[in-house]
Amino acid sequence: MAENTYWYLHVGRAGELSGRDRVIYRLFEILPGALSLATLGIFVVLSFVKPVFAAYLTIIFSIYWLFKTFYLSIHLRHNFKRVRHNLVIDWNERLETLKYGHIVQMVIFPFYQEGYDVLSQSVRGLLESRSDPKAMVIVLAAEERAGRSALEVAARIEREFGARFLACITTRHPAETPGEMPGKGSNISFAAEETRVRVLDPRGIPYEHVLVSAFDVDTVVYPQYFSCLTWNFLTAERPLRSSYQPVPLYNNNIWEAPMLARVMAYSSSFWQMIQQERPEKLATFSSHSVPFSALYEAGYWQKNIVSEDSRIFWNLFARYDGEYEVVPIAYPVSMDANVAPTFFGTVRNIYLQHRRWTYGAENIAYILFAFLKNPRIPFRKKVRAALFQIEGFWSLVTHPLILLAVGWLPLFIGGDAFNATVLSYSLPSVARTFLAVAMLGLVASAAFSMYLVPKRPPEYTRFRSVVLVAQWVLVPLTMVVFSSIPGLDAQLRLMFGRYLGFWVTPKSRKATLRVPKPAVSL
Repeated sequence: MAENTYWYLHVGRAGELSGRDRVIYRLFEILPGALSLATLGIFVVLSFVKPVFAAYLTIIFSIYWLFKTFYLSIHLRHNFKRVRHNLVIDWNERLETLKYGHIVQMVIFPFYQEGYDVLSQSVRGLLESRSDPKAMVIVLAAEERAGRSALEVAARIEREFGARFLACITTRHPAETPGEMPGKGSNISFAAEETRVRVLDPRGIPYEHVLVSAFDVDTVVYPQYFSCLTWNFLTAERPLRSSYQPVPLYNNNIWEAPMLARVMAYSSSFWQMIQQERPEKLATFSSHSVPFSALYEAGYWQKNIVSEDSRIFWNLFARYDGEYEVVPIAYPVSMDANVAPTFFGTVRNIYLQHRRWTYGAENIAYILFAFLKNPRIPFRKKVRAALFQIEGFWSLVTHPLILLAVGWLPLFIGGDAFNATVLSYSLPSVARTFLAVAMLGLVASAAFSMYLVPKRPPEYTRFRSVVLVAQWVLVPLTMVVFSSIPGLDAQLRLMFGRYLGFWVTPKSRKATLRVPKPAVSL
C-alpha cells in the first residue's frame, strides 16, 4: 500500500488543504453551525409568521425529549449497574486465568503549569493501586513554554517515585513547533515518540505489548483500573484494533466544589456512562487507553487540533478502514471538578471547558472528508457514524434552547390572533407536563450521584449531603448555559473560520487535600 494512502489522517483545518479539497472541507466545517442556526431560525421565523406551526413543533420536540430522556435513563441505569458490579470484581484474580505478564502500561501525564500537589497525587494513585508498578512506564510530559518550574516539578516526582516503576521519564515538548497547536495533543504525541526512543526500543519491548493511557494530569486511578484494562485488552475481539474507555468521575475535589461545579461534573460523567451503553456512538474522551502499535502506525495524536482525545479514534477508524472500535470498560477513573477560587471564576472556567469539549464538532468535517477519501470503509459504517455525530452535536445545541427558550416565542410574539386560540392556552401546560415528566430522570441522576460520590469528609456536615441531592434542580439552567450556548459558540466559530486554540483547564489542589478513596462497595 502506498505511503500516501492515508495522507489525510492528520488534516486539522480547511486552510491546510488546497483547491477542491479545501472548498469541500470548508463546507463540512460550516455544516454543524449551519444546521443549528437553521433549526433555531425556523422556530423564530415561524413564531412570527406561523405561530401555530411553531407551537406544534415545540410540542413535538417536547414529546421527543420525553422519550429520549427515558431511553437515556435506561442506558444510565444499566451502566451504573455495570460500574457497580465491576468495582467489586477481583480483576487480579480474573487475570490469573490469562497470560498477562508481558503487558506494559505506559501512562502519560501531560502538564503545563500544574503544581507538585496535583501531579504527585496522580502518580501516588498508581502506586496505591493493585497493579505492579514494575510493569508501568510513567511519562511526565512537560511543556517547554511552562518554563523551569515544570521541570522542577517533574524532577521532584522522579526523585520521590521514579525508582518504583519500570521507568519514569520526563519529556519536554518544544514550544512554537511549526505545524503544531500548543496543547495536549502535540504534547502527548511528542511524549509518546520520546518514550519509544528512550524506553521501548532500548529495552526491546514489542509495541503490541504496550497499552498507552493518555491521562489528564489530575487523573487518579481506582484500585484495579489497570487490571480491569488489561483483562479487557486480552479478551477483546480485536485487541490491537480497539481503544479502551473508562468512565470519568470528577470526584477528587467533589466535596469542596461549589454546587454548580458538582452538577456539571456529574452531568458530564453520566453522559459518558450513557455513551458506554451505546458503543456504536462511543469515541474516546479525556483519559483513555490505546495500543501503542496502533498509535505508532497512525502517527500518534493529532498535533494541530483542539479535540485530540476524540479525534484519535477517528484517526484510527480511518487508518484501519473502519475496522476500529472503542471498548467501554465500565470502570472509573477520578479527576477534578472544575473549580476556581471565585464563583464567577468557576462559571467562566466551566463555560470555557465545555466550549472546548463541544468544539469536538470539528470532528464532523474530518469524518466526512476522510470518508470521501477512503473508499475502503464500508458505506453503511460511513453513513451511521456520520449521522450519529451530526445528530449528536445538532441536538446538543438546539434541543435545550428550543424546549426552554425559543419554543416559547409564539406566546410572546404570536400576536392577538394566536393568543386567542385554544393552542395558546394549551401550549404552556402541555409543554410543562412533558418537561416535568422528563425531569423525573433527575431523581435517578441524584440517586446515582449519591452512590458514586466518595465518603463525606468529617469537616462537612450532613447538610452538604442534602445539597448534593437538591443541586439537580439546576440542570435545566445548566443545559442551556453550559451546553447549548457554548456548543453554539463553538459551532459558529468553526462556521466563520474563527478557530479555537487549546484552552488548558486550570488545576489547583489544596496542599492538605487528600484525594478521597473511592467507595468500592457500592
